[in-house]
Amino acid sequence: MTNKDFDFSDIAPYDDSVFRTILDKLVKDPGFLHAVSYVMPQKDIPALITELNHTDNRRDFQRRVMFPFLEMLAKTTTSGITLGGAKYFNPALNYTFITNHRDIVLDASFLNLTFLRRDWPSSEVAIGNNLLVFDWISDLVRLNNSFIVKRNTGLREGLEAAKKLSAYIHYAIMEKHESVWIAQREGRAKDSSDHTQESLIKMLALGGEGTFMQKIKEINLMPVSISYEYDPNDYLKVKEFLLRRRDPHFKKSQRDDLFSMETGLLQFKGKVHFQLTPRINVRIDELGEFPDSNTSAKYVCALIDSAIHRGYEIFPINYVAYDSLHESRRFAHKYTEEEKTDCLNYFESQLNKIDVDGITDEERSFMREMILIMYANPLKNKLKSILGGFE
Repeated sequence: MTNKDFDFSDIAPYDDSVFRTILDKLVKDPGFLHAVSYVMPQKDIPALITELNHTDNRRDFQRRVMFPFLEMLAKTTTSGITLGGAKYFNPALNYTFITNHRDIVLDASFLNLTFLRRDWPSSEVAIGNNLLVFDWISDLVRLNNSFIVKRNTGLREGLEAAKKLSAYIHYAIMEKHESVWIAQREGRAKDSSDHTQESLIKMLALGGEGTFMQKIKEINLMPVSISYEYDPNDYLKVKEFLLRRRDPHFKKSQRDDLFSMETGLLQFKGKVHFQLTPRINVRIDELGEFPDSNTSAKYVCALIDSAIHRGYEIFPINYVAYDSLHESRRFAHKYTEEEKTDCLNYFESQLNKIDVDGITDEERSFMREMILIMYANPLKNKLKSILGGFE
């Protein structure tokens, strides 16, 4: 099947021809207005609504509405957002930016913010339909240049959805001349050990023309490393580890997902760094073709993982977590005693937020180990990638 055989209207960002109609509906939705009042100062809301009423296409929406909103979030919830590796970006090309996944909402949003600051085109963003719990959220993200990843389908429906999604990504790159963003795996790595899902790479190779590797090359995969100094959701992830330890069948509720989104949006993240790396096409050419898709996907994953791990920005909290976890002073030269004390106090204060009844001393020890692992893993993976498998 070719791209022309698919109808993308149910997953693609809204076309400018319907933009104004959808936006008119959105600004009257009580759920949207309630959410806006939660994340913005009340005094700024009338100006936002006025701006929305004068916006009639996706580009203006990004530049006039989302850009200042994201700058406000960056100012109030971070110590600064930086971008490295700009030399690898060629504005004449379109890319599939594939990143590790830390925050449900802000990974792609803040990456696009760094692009907008440089007057680069922003990317379309893949978002799972499991997060679109209200109609107004679905409308908002599709107005904001997002396309939908359909999850929780049956086997046959899942395969058709994967083919359609892959075809759309190839279509966006090759025919719409848009870049896209996608996370390297479904869901976030709760322990911050980031590894690309082979099934994701196989999905990307369903669309396009030629061999497996030629289809992957067609979409210009560029690995991007995302580093947050502090993960506002760290204690919620530890809570999930604890509840799963107690009950292996534990599953988060829709309310849990919404609270994670809210926490990631509004709470402090410290320094945030994005590191662009070279697109992997040259490395694919060096590897050549493999006889089967499993082997091909495995090697593509390895290329992506190596690039992302090498690109991490490592903060004092990562070094402190590593040394605390291993009861060592290997990286003591990377932080002061005051920084160490502040980090250890931070870990304990985050664990104190976990609202689970009957936590035992042994469970508290488990929770402490998990939050240390979470902050140590980016450093461990960076060391492995640099030292060739040795920490």
